[in-house]
Amino acid sequence: MSDGEGPIRIGWIVDRLDLLGELLRDHVILTVLAVVIGLIISFGLALAIRGSPRLYGPIIGVSGTLYAIPSIALFSLLIPITGVSIVTAEIALVSYTLLILIRNIVEGLNGVPPEAIEAANGMGYTRTQRLLRVELPLALPVIVAGLRIATVTTVGLVTVTALIGLGGLGYLIVNLGILRGSSPFAATAIYTGVALAVALAVFADLALLALQRALTPWARRRSA
Repeated sequence: MSDGEGPIRIGWIVDRLDLLGELLRDHVILTVLAVVIGLIISFGLALAIRGSPRLYGPIIGVSGTLYAIPSIALFSLLIPITGVSIVTAEIALVSYTLLILIRNIVEGLNGVPPEAIEAANGMGYTRTQRLLRVELPLALPVIVAGLRIATVTTVGLVTVTALIGLGGLGYLIVNLGILRGSSPFAATAIYTGVALAVALAVFADLALLALQRALTPWARRRSA
């Protein structure tokens, strides 16, 4: 690493700290929006599956199909409808969270011990009270595990949205790096974008793990 002829130009990074901060902020916003919207949709679909188990196959089939579509192809399908916009980016990003989140929410809720549900019923809980006070807390470790995977995956996918003028840190990798391969600073831009994206994914994963442990202290005691 050096400011001279090495692959990483530290001076280039220092001179663009404001830009890096803005791109990191944009990356976080795009990620959080996608994961939160995906979680809300997935939770609703998971509850629909619980009410009517025969919906599991069709819902998982559709979400699996969306997950299998390459991101560039999905952008190409969406742009004629929603244009080159954040809406296009978010529709694509949310689509990739659904399969992971729906599966984990359903598995988490289905994994709640029957005796816990019977106890809640015996205490006179309504279905909503039972869900909020008993089932969700017990299912939380499995749900958060899916949320961690979806979040880390989304952090990586956000970089691809640079192809439609967004992308947060993807701007460094695509616009300032790959598309300017002849520039002496292209490698620096690529390495910096990748390093920050990886650091963001690791931070998000650890933050969600810490949140899970804070919300499920009984799980820690049981492990101990």
